[in-house]
Amino acid sequence: MRKYSLADLPETLPVFPLPGALLLPRARLPLNIFEPRYLAMLEDTLKTPHRLIGMIQPMLLPEGRGPGPERERVETARLHRIGCAGRVTAFQETDDGRYLVTLSGVARFRLGPVEEGFAPYLRARADWADFERDLGRAEVDPGFDRGGFLDVLSRFFEAAQLSSDWESLKEADAELLVNSLSILCPFDPEERQALLEAPTLATRRETLVTLMEFALRSGGDDGVLQ
Repeated sequence: MRKYSLADLPETLPVFPLPGALLLPRARLPLNIFEPRYLAMLEDTLKTPHRLIGMIQPMLLPEGRGPGPERERVETARLHRIGCAGRVTAFQETDDGRYLVTLSGVARFRLGPVEEGFAPYLRARADWADFERDLGRAEVDPGFDRGGFLDVLSRFFEAAQLSSDWESLKEADAELLVNSLSILCPFDPEERQALLEAPTLATRRETLVTLMEFALRSGGDDGVLQ
């Protein structure tokens, strides 16, 4: 994948607000794009040299305060201040006009002012200054206890009725393992935002373990294990 420096990153980029979608640096996120405004966003993005899209989560309005279902309330909600930009590294057009896209995470950004314009999708200024480390090599986690981590993960997967290739998990490096699980595990949007904003891989791993242990203790009464 192309390597970036801060100087390579654009001052503005298209912003895709999508509840529950988490992208992390050096990780991948598949997207199924079908709404006309986001089809236009993708087509415009593919014309740029950087091919970056900013994934960001909306802060959804409480129940009863929005004009309609969750997906229709995205534009009326405030956006979280931190998102992650991904480069379009694969796309395929389907027979019914959708795009199946893969974004490869490049760097997190702090959301600036949303630009006014004629595009049907959001564009905003992006401040990358706090996240230069995202552009470097894979992070290491000196305190990573693979055995203990996999024990919690195994119990979480069993309770959530999820399956995985455990041999691959035993061999994966710490960053790939933690980031992939952060993306794939069925956490709610605010929990995913906490994983995104974790300043280091070690902090993200600790947050991930805390979320899994909380879900196990809750027994599925009000959480991801329902």
